[in-house]
Amino acid sequence: MRLADLAPADRPRERLLQLGPDALSDAELLALFLRTGQRGEDVLAFATRVLRDADGLAGLFVHEGRALADIRGIGPAKRAELRAVITLAQRYLASALTRPDAVRDPAAAADYFALSLRDRPQEVFAAAFLDARHRIVAFEDLFHGTLDGASVHPREVVRRAIHHRAAAVIVAHNHPSGVAEPSAADIAVTRRLREALALVDVRLLDHFIVGEGRPLSLAARGYL
Repeated sequence: MRLADLAPADRPRERLLQLGPDALSDAELLALFLRTGQRGEDVLAFATRVLRDADGLAGLFVHEGRALADIRGIGPAKRAELRAVITLAQRYLASALTRPDAVRDPAAAADYFALSLRDRPQEVFAAAFLDARHRIVAFEDLFHGTLDGASVHPREVVRRAIHHRAAAVIVAHNHPSGVAEPSAADIAVTRRLREALALVDVRLLDHFIVGEGRPLSLAARGYL
C-alpha cells in the first residue's frame, strides 16, 4: 500500500502540512521517507517494523548502516539514502555553527556532537575548534578507543588548537553503553585539558558526554 492509498486524514504528509512535523510519530516520519510498503504490509506498518527491527531511530543511523543489512525491505539503495539524510543533517548543524553567535547556545554544539558520535560502536573523542568570535573553524575526531574508553592526550589537543589558531575548544566523547554520566576519568581529563589549553591562552568551553538522550555538559555540572 502506498501513502496515497491511505485516507486523507491518516496520511503523514497531510498531517505534517497541517500540524507540523512534531505532531508525527517516528513511524509516520519514516513512512514519508520510505514512500511505499511491502507486499501485505502498508507503509506505516512497514515503517513501524523497520524501527522495531533496527532498535529504534538510533539503529537507522549507525556507522555505515550495518544494523539495517538484515531488515527485510531495506536494501543497499535505501541504506545509502538514509546515510545521505544523516550526513546532510550533520553538515547542516556544522554550517549553522559557523554563525558568529552560534555557540552562545551550547545546545547547537551538543546537537552536532550527538549526531556525529551517538551511534559509534567504539568510544571516540572529538573536538570543535573556535575562533575569537566563537565561530567553529574545524571539527576533528582526535582519539579512538574501545568499548571501555579512549586514551586522551592533552598535548595533542593543544597541538591541534594551535594548528587551527583557536581561541577556544569544545570537546566531546561518546559512551557506547548509552549512559552519559561522567566517570572519575572523564572529570580528570577535563581538568587536565583545561589546564593544558590555558597554558597557550585557549579556553575549554565545555566537554559533552554523548549517550542516549541529550548530551551531558560537564560545564553545566560545574566541572569547568
